[in-house]
Amino acid sequence: MTLCILASVARRQTVVTCFSATARMRTSILPFRQQYQHRAQNQNQQPPRRLISTCRHMSTEITPGASLSVERIAELEEQIKQKGDQIRQLKADGTEKADLAPHIAELKALKAELDPPKEKKAPQKKQTNNAPNNKKKPAAAEELSDSELKAARLSKVDAMREAGVEPYEYTFQITQTASQLASAYENKLEPGEEDEASDVSIAGRIMARRVFGKLAFYTIQDESGTIQLQLDKTRLEGDSFKNLKAWTDVGDIIGVQGSVRRTDKGELSIHANEWKMLTKAALPLPDKYHGLTDVSKRYRSRHLDLIVNPNVRDTFRKRSLITSSLRQQLNDMGFLEIETPVLHSQSGGAEAKPFETYHNSMDLNLTLRIATELHLKRLLVGGFEKVYEVGRIFRNEGISTRHNPEFTSIELYQAYVDYSDMMELTEQLVCGMAMSIGDSLTLPYGEDMISLERPWRRVTMHDVVKEQMPDFDFAALDPNDPDSLSKAKEAALAAGVAFSKVDGLTTVGYVLNMCFEELCEAKLVQPTFVIDYPVEVSPLAKPHRTKPGLVERFELFATGRELANAFSELTDPVDQRQRFEAQAAKKAAGDEEACDVDEEFLQALEQGMPPAGGLGIGIDRLVMLLTNSPSIRDVIAFP
Repeated sequence: MTLCILASVARRQTVVTCFSATARMRTSILPFRQQYQHRAQNQNQQPPRRLISTCRHMSTEITPGASLSVERIAELEEQIKQKGDQIRQLKADGTEKADLAPHIAELKALKAELDPPKEKKAPQKKQTNNAPNNKKKPAAAEELSDSELKAARLSKVDAMREAGVEPYEYTFQITQTASQLASAYENKLEPGEEDEASDVSIAGRIMARRVFGKLAFYTIQDESGTIQLQLDKTRLEGDSFKNLKAWTDVGDIIGVQGSVRRTDKGELSIHANEWKMLTKAALPLPDKYHGLTDVSKRYRSRHLDLIVNPNVRDTFRKRSLITSSLRQQLNDMGFLEIETPVLHSQSGGAEAKPFETYHNSMDLNLTLRIATELHLKRLLVGGFEKVYEVGRIFRNEGISTRHNPEFTSIELYQAYVDYSDMMELTEQLVCGMAMSIGDSLTLPYGEDMISLERPWRRVTMHDVVKEQMPDFDFAALDPNDPDSLSKAKEAALAAGVAFSKVDGLTTVGYVLNMCFEELCEAKLVQPTFVIDYPVEVSPLAKPHRTKPGLVERFELFATGRELANAFSELTDPVDQRQRFEAQAAKKAAGDEEACDVDEEFLQALEQGMPPAGGLGIGIDRLVMLLTNSPSIRDVIAFP
């Protein structure tokens, strides 16, 4: 905060002197007050009236009608910050420039009101006052560059080593964490009271540093939270307090041993007996007040994001609990986690464009896996009956709030069950994961409240599309009628599906699936199983036992996005080969997402695979739901 002292002097001149309350300020208010008082007394005048106000710059000329109230300045700064955050998020989401333009214009208007362009001043005549003017202008506080800050901190490293102190320690014995101490002393100790029998050691990163002569208060942060340190010169031995002031900066990691007390203001603190530098930080943390607000920089510098944003750490802590719960539930059911290859000789198991690579010594073109499905099914052929893998998947596709080229999924396969059993298992697993991080199955997500209470809605793709196209029924079309495709396309266009989306589709099943994606998917906010898909879009699912042209498949949707996908698995090797060949024909025609004919998988299938149900869950999207995170990049540590 910058303080401005306005002193009215003779001839209606206004002198504005600004002072910065930063640590690097080289001037103080008192000398100028004394100077003005002395000058007024010599001129037999009353001491000038002083007005303390908030300034945004080191020097400001105040003219009638040009100033803003403190409240309006604060309001404008908050609006600018919010609008800037919104624009950065829109950019991260891939919003087009044309759509960004009105937001940018609004931001510029706010900035112009806060800091209008300065008018050019007319040249002023020099004063002819013969009296010498020995008044010195106060020096403006200078911001140090990153390199200068780094050099200053590293000089402290050298000073410590010259004093025989290691600035990068090897170990430190910790007895409690910040949260453990807060819990242990909840509703204990009156203000000013100390537990003299306590002896605790704690370590963490310095987040705030306040020094008052012979007393200092630091706030340190460990994984569990923050706690205050009270460091008293009379309590620390030798030059320890002097070194504390000289060597430490915000961002350093220190260890402290002492007793627990509550300050006169009621703050739980560690009253230090000794302190130790554990890691000297060479770079400062992001600005205390504005923090790390640039969305792209937050993702690129996730380590800083975790330091300064406790809610981000909480998200990844919950993610770990969610995946641990998932594994524990499956292990308790008798499933085995078995790892499968990441490098494949050909892509398969899903419709997606793969990343391609090359094996030098084997002179072999390879792809990164787009699914774990085919290898896990081969384990069923080999005799395992319950298998799963939590693993990274790589798809060479675009980035959005719900898509990332590298993501985590779980695929599991169980012999002798079908897709109905997989629905029951999905409900059980998701509810178990939700309860592992909370105590309710009703969760907030954005502006909605999501209920995970079982059972979840089950609806066929035909029925959910008919809800949005009440005047047309795909199920009533005759698959043998050559006019069915044109009728389906006309109905899709009439319902609002774009012509470019429909024009190249070759079967009624493709049109039905497109209508679902364009008209229905975003409206499925509460957990919903959409079942019985067209065979054209499900090359690995078993044909529906009672509905020709469909397969026994479901996808789970919530908050308008897909969370899970499951089949009654196809076990007929002849049918599977025909579907693979249809996919290969699409790929030859230019479809980069179509899969190849996997001869090794077909050979395994010809050995005989038992009836089975398979399930895939997108871990990242599920964590988004359970942690109320708007973007998939918010739940991937290093997207």
